[in-house]
Amino acid sequence: MKGVFSAPGDYVHFKSQVPLHKIPIGTKQWRYYDFGPKVVPPLICLPGTAGTAEVYYKQIMSLSMKGYRVISVDIPRVWNHHEWIQAFEKFLDAIDVHHIHLYGTSLGGFLAQLFAQHRPRRVRSLVLSNTFLDTRSFAAAMPWAPIVSWTPSFLLKRYILTGIRDGPHEPFIADSVDFVVSQVETLSREDLASRLTLTVDAASVGTLLLSDSYITIMDTNDYCATPQPLKDHLSERYPGARRAYLKTGGDFPFLSRPDEVNLHLQLHLRRVGVEAQPDLVRGISKDGTGGNPSEKNDGKEDPDNPPKDNGGNSESPSTESQLPPPESSESHSIDDQPLSNSKGCLVGHGDTMLLLPRELLRNQQIMAAEILLQIALEIYVLYLVEKLYITSNLCWKFVQLL
Repeated sequence: MKGVFSAPGDYVHFKSQVPLHKIPIGTKQWRYYDFGPKVVPPLICLPGTAGTAEVYYKQIMSLSMKGYRVISVDIPRVWNHHEWIQAFEKFLDAIDVHHIHLYGTSLGGFLAQLFAQHRPRRVRSLVLSNTFLDTRSFAAAMPWAPIVSWTPSFLLKRYILTGIRDGPHEPFIADSVDFVVSQVETLSREDLASRLTLTVDAASVGTLLLSDSYITIMDTNDYCATPQPLKDHLSERYPGARRAYLKTGGDFPFLSRPDEVNLHLQLHLRRVGVEAQPDLVRGISKDGTGGNPSEKNDGKEDPDNPPKDNGGNSESPSTESQLPPPESSESHSIDDQPLSNSKGCLVGHGDTMLLLPRELLRNQQIMAAEILLQIALEIYVLYLVEKLYITSNLCWKFVQLL
């Protein structure tokens, strides 16, 4: 997990084909990928604390080629759940999307439920994976939550990476862990602090107007960082929801088991009435929308200009060629069997949801004290440096007077 990371070949190809959009909306900066026919209601993917918009690249590649529109976003820098709801609604307005289907993992699943509760007219369905209904247990397990916004970046990253289950993994699971770790390294201190704050900020999901028949709960059966009681609580809240069990996959099944996850997503979209438009996939335009050849040839805009309908900038160019299906991994059968209990406790983090060993959780107070002591020592060192600088200046002036 700490070795040199080499980007997968299909990810390199994805980056060369699908443009990354960046748009400022108010004081928030949004990063997102938007690929597939724009006439299709989009599936919007929300990552967890350790995730970025890039972690869903396998879903974008596969589903867009089948005629679905997939949007993967970064969680912006917001500091409470009310701010998240308002910011996400403004983002949807900016990209001219009104009715959406949400796929959220861990923290992303929690935020998806909150948005569905407070903006019920916009959310048509939910796919929830390894997620939860409230944040009380996370706040209790993180006594240093009040100083998250002051904590140095390296400590926040170390805290998140500690929660990723270490040890021997199957190759496809090990690759998914390496990819997520590489994404954590790209996040700034403010981004990490914001996401941790959202995880421990007191909030719970209320009653949804959305029918349970429009909800799919997707989990893995081998292990997961989300404690089993929280997952059971989620299942009890939505008794009529569809269940999608993956026999293996670890904490990041969307990367380790993309074929199975994509199949469940496709079945969910069909069940809730989303009709794919595979005939619009043949031509892929600059802004990431699928279009038929006639639509592509009729366009009069300069292909070197950024798309006008999303108001964003493209980080990488897109060529007019089809994306191949993602590299398939070994597929296991999907069994409707009870999920195994987690061998750790969740302390409120993102895609990994921070699986910390129980012995580490028993020492949470010690950990908090160590962090506070380290911050205090850094402040004290800065104070001493300033004093030495002032003293040396005074001594030099005294010598000059003599």
